[in-house]
Amino acid sequence: MKAILTDIEGTTSSIAFVAEVLFPYARARLADYVAAHPAETAPILAEVAFSEPGDPVATLTRWIDEDRKATPLKALQGMIWADGYAAGAFTGHVYADAVEGLRAWHAAEVKLYVFSSGSVAAQKLLFGHSDAGDLTPLFAGYFDTTTGPKREAASYAKIAAAIGFEASAVLFLSDTPEEVAAARAAGMDALLIDRAGGGGDIASFDEVNAVRSPLASPAKAGAQ
Repeated sequence: MKAILTDIEGTTSSIAFVAEVLFPYARARLADYVAAHPAETAPILAEVAFSEPGDPVATLTRWIDEDRKATPLKALQGMIWADGYAAGAFTGHVYADAVEGLRAWHAAEVKLYVFSSGSVAAQKLLFGHSDAGDLTPLFAGYFDTTTGPKREAASYAKIAAAIGFEASAVLFLSDTPEEVAAARAAGMDALLIDRAGGGGDIASFDEVNAVRSPLASPAKAGAQ
């Protein structure tokens, strides 16, 4: 394996952090943020109105409640979260085992990438203001839904082409079976993580190397 591509929500970070901290923060401030930043949000509102005619703010609010994986919503949420991170309202939750694994693989010169439904800007904010400090130097690149839907094989083929590796040299980590299936259909190796210890391939990043021996051992890499 030359590269690891990871999901965020439920994989590197808690679903509860996203659902109970980030989403409510953006929802409560959405209307005021739009009113205070008309120039920056106008293109986003226009895209929303084109998709669903009517009040775009009301549409965006409903999309938050539906956990809609819509690119304009993710872009606006990221803008609002940037204010929250800057103000110290919260820090980005990242599991301790994910921090350890990412740092060890980076030290072992495994290239690390992110593919999340959250915007690239939001991804960088979460890892840049994480509980464990700034983790952004660990990553070689970020991908969001502008690349394509996470449940379609073509999206993973595009990512492999963009990072310059054969798909077979990339390991994808996700908590969503449909995403794992899509990555495998594109030729990537993929592991389903189930942090509750249910029916996944792994329950934490600690188990990745035991399942995929081509990767450097985090313990050994961390000691280098």
